[in-house]
Order: sequence, then C-alpha cells, then structure tokens
Amino acid sequence: MIRPLIISVFIFAAHLLPFGTLSGQELMCNVQVSAQRIQGSNRQVFQTMQRDIYEFMNNTIWTSHVYSFSERIDCNITINLTEQLSADEFRGTIQVQLRRPVFNTTYNSTVINLVDNNVQFRYVEFQPLEFDPNSHRSNLTSLLAYYAYMIIGFDYDTFSPLGGTEFFSIAEKIVTNAQSAPESGWKPYDGSRNRNRYWLVKNVLDQQYQDVRRFLYEYHMSGLDRMESRINESRTSIVESLRLLQRVHRSRPDPFMYYLQAVMDAKSDEIVNIFSQAFPEERNRVVEILTEIDPANRSKYERIITSN
Repeated sequence: MIRPLIISVFIFAAHLLPFGTLSGQELMCNVQVSAQRIQGSNRQVFQTMQRDIYEFMNNTIWTSHVYSFSERIDCNITINLTEQLSADEFRGTIQVQLRRPVFNTTYNSTVINLVDNNVQFRYVEFQPLEFDPNSHRSNLTSLLAYYAYMIIGFDYDTFSPLGGTEFFSIAEKIVTNAQSAPESGWKPYDGSRNRNRYWLVKNVLDQQYQDVRRFLYEYHMSGLDRMESRINESRTSIVESLRLLQRVHRSRPDPFMYYLQAVMDAKSDEIVNIFSQAFPEERNRVVEILTEIDPANRSKYERIITSN
C-alpha cells in the first residue's frame, strides 16, 4: 500500500510562487482528445490541446503532500469533442477513470469511471492553461481541476476511511466558484437525472452517503489487498463492504443518486469476476445484495450464480 506512507508536508514555497509552478507529483494522467466528429478545422489545435491538458494535469501541484514517481495516481481523461461552436469554443464529453494498484499484485483496480456529458469550454492554442482556486476564470481549467481533486479524493478514500475529504472539499469550492458560469454542469438543475459535477461532489460529502465512501476503503483494504494471500477471507470482507452500499440504498433509495451508481459502474464487472468462483452460498448472498442496489444490472449479476 502506497498512499498511507506519503509524507504530508506543507510546502512553504507554494505561498511564494504562483499556483502550479512547482514540479507536479500527484497524478500520472493519460490524456486523449478526440475530435473526429469536427470536420474542416485545423487538426493541429487538437494535438496542442491534448498536450496542454496533459501538462496541466501532470505538472500542477494539487496538494501539499510529497509523492515519489511510483506513488503517482494512475488515471485517464478522455475528451470527445463533438462540436466546434466558434474558432475557440468546443462542446463534447469527458470520461474520467481512476485506477488503484492492488497490494502484492500487478493488477490495477478501477475505482471510479465517470462520464460527463456537459462539457463546453474555450481553448486558445498556445495560451497557457491557468487555474485560480479562488475564482472561476476558465471553464476548461476549472473542469480539469475539479476532476483532479475528485480523482485524488477517491484515491485517498481507498487507503484510509474518509481520507479524501480535504480534496473533495476543494472540488466543492470549484463548483461554488462556477455557479455564475454560463456553461452547464455546475448547477443543481443542469443535465438530467442529477448526473453532473454539482451532485457528484454533493453526494460524496453528504453524511447520509458516507457509507459509500467507507465501502471504497473496506472493499480495497480488507478485500482486494488481501486477495492474493487470503482469498476466502477477502471475499467475505467484500460481501460485508457491499452491505454498506445496501444500507445507503435502503435509507435513501434514490435511483438518481449519482455517486452510488458511478461506483457500481466501476466495480460491477470486477465483482462478478471475484465471486464467479465463490462457494454457492456466498454467490447467492452477493447476488441478492447487488440486484437490490443495482437492479439495472441484474442479468450481469445473475451470471455469478450460473457460471461454472
């Protein structure tokens, strides 16, 4: 386990230098920008955009914590641009994935997989991407910074109970700063089914949903991280962690609860693989929990019982 060993220090120089001027340490973020649906424009601008976003995500100082290169958080950002509204304004979607290493294995587990359909921003080629944590100056940099802090927060939650609160709070501040922005995705009524940046961070920080965050810790630390050496105990721990999600679902059975669904979208296939080789009684127990909290994927979970 890497993240608990990170030495937390306050970087005095960060108060003397502009935000993000020191060498970045937290993220190892792969960035892809696709603009296949945009015809007849300067294709070079999208390559420059991809490079600028990559450098922004990986070279910005996001926290006051010290990381070694091997400790950097593995994540993906895929931006699919579907419209060019003007010479420098674009619309599309963004997909954000976070992966976490499993102790004593070469396997990386997907922690969260988010798709944001409310993406619109201005980008001027060769103009530096600058982020101000105290104001909303650019929708692109606010968007990227929001997801950077959400990624870091989710990662920390897998290594310590509610460990990402500090970073989720910064993401919430970015949302607050963007309330007057003309672009969508920042306000409670933007988008459909409460699936936007406002509701995601609101759900994450809501005490009524804290058991979803505790699930991420128990699932990874007591479950996956022991799978290599104590597989049966690990499966039992994962079943117990799923009961945390079941408890949230029963207390707030909201089909539009974005955070819970995002977690299940990331974990469902992995859970099916883990329990396909379990004892029959355990298979039945986990399928009962999964179909209750994620009924849309019932047929997927029933494969746990019918496999082998």
